Amino acid sequence: MRGVLDEPLRRIVGERSAASLAKLGLVTGGDLLRHYPRRYSAPGELTEIGRLRLGEHVTVMASVRQATVRPMRSRGGAMLEAIVTDGRDELQLTFFAKRAGVLRAHEDKLRAGRTGLFTGTVGEYRGRRQLTHPDYLIVGLDAADEDEAIHEASKPIPIYPAAASVPTWRIARAVRTVLDPLQDGDVPEPLPSEVLEREGLPGILEALRSVHVPDTLAQAERARHRLRYEEAFVLQSALARRRAERAGLTSVARERRSGGLLDALDAQLPFPLTPGQVAAGEEIAADLAKPTPMLRLLQGDVGAGKTVVALRAMLHVVDAGGQAALLAPTEVLAAQHAATLRSLLGPLAMGGMLGGADHATRVALITGSQGSRERRAALAEAASGAAGIVVGTHALLSETVQFADLGLVVVDEQHRFGVEQRDALRARGETPPHTLVMTATPIPRTVAMTVFGDLETTVLRERPAGRAPVETHVVPAANAAWMERTW
Repeated sequence: MRGVLDEPLRRIVGERSAASLAKLGLVTGGDLLRHYPRRYSAPGELTEIGRLRLGEHVTVMASVRQATVRPMRSRGGAMLEAIVTDGRDELQLTFFAKRAGVLRAHEDKLRAGRTGLFTGTVGEYRGRRQLTHPDYLIVGLDAADEDEAIHEASKPIPIYPAAASVPTWRIARAVRTVLDPLQDGDVPEPLPSEVLEREGLPGILEALRSVHVPDTLAQAERARHRLRYEEAFVLQSALARRRAERAGLTSVARERRSGGLLDALDAQLPFPLTPGQVAAGEEIAADLAKPTPMLRLLQGDVGAGKTVVALRAMLHVVDAGGQAALLAPTEVLAAQHAATLRSLLGPLAMGGMLGGADHATRVALITGSQGSRERRAALAEAASGAAGIVVGTHALLSETVQFADLGLVVVDEQHRFGVEQRDALRARGETPPHTLVMTATPIPRTVAMTVFGDLETTVLRERPAGRAPVETHVVPAANAAWMERTW
């Protein structure tokens, strides 16, 4: 039965339903089982119609007050107007057809007193909220007999993340088609048996049944707790495996060399380093001197001085005979980084050039939109080692970019890059380089443990003295002149 989880949905629920579900990213039986309800409607619980917003695609549970078919004299044909209520506010349902007979089936289902789920986009007509041609399901009407109808109507109703073309009950029916035939052992259990026993958690199949077809809200919540636990367990296991794999790797230990570019930069900086920058530099320097690859997250607000900390780390590696690569998410930001580094370094970035300092290096910029001549020159500097610092975008991940001795990878704005991309650049050297990830996004400790669980964390909590406060502006992207001034 394991095949059902990998089976394409078109073979399980048919081509038409599968095409609709594919719009939600659901392609296989396993995808559908992991598409959990976002909430539940409790038995007898009606949606607050007064809180519906115009233009919102909604699924509401309401009670039918009346339904009437009448002709449309002005345009021909017929219309069905139904009124549903939550007991206080009303919502109008409107259906149109060329002949009144087509609407009689709706009228027969929408009898006064029945409760149903109704889905559609909220509109307004003559001051009244309405749904035009909504999809709907009358609770208990599709049951095989009266006893089953009463039983089904007493259970929580799952409300799924849905789309206009796929109402929530169609998702629920598709889920039941996949779920009902499953037996114990058909769904692989991700959690060890000792964990299930210790934590008092239900097995995977029981959890899936309870989350999709619960008898009570308490049962659904118990299943959701188990599935949340499983997600955290699997994630932390993967991160633990990554940490273990990294602990078994060896990297070139980059000892700090006195009298080099780092000392020269510190001597010419027009401002003192903050205690936080000094402490961060010491943590990074200690990591760089180890024979295992560093993997550290540098977190700090905009203006906290992360660039200077990263530059000092890069010069530490250059002084030790290696190179550093700075990976930025956009070409504009990459060019900005290159300009900032060259400005901070001054003569220290003019290696082999007139006016360059002794033992100076170069800062090369590599992006996808560079002209061939400029790109060839930058590639040559990176490959020969003439450029101790190489700044770029995703272009740095290309096989055409070679380094003489890549010792440090600095990644700016980690959330824009996947782990695979980060690892792709780290794998470019014969031995794994050290890695420093910079982010200005405030990350709570618990989130950092989850998203960046394989990284050690350094936080810059203070701003350099005299730094102007950061101002935030919203700029219309369509205005080219304003966009240029942004940078």
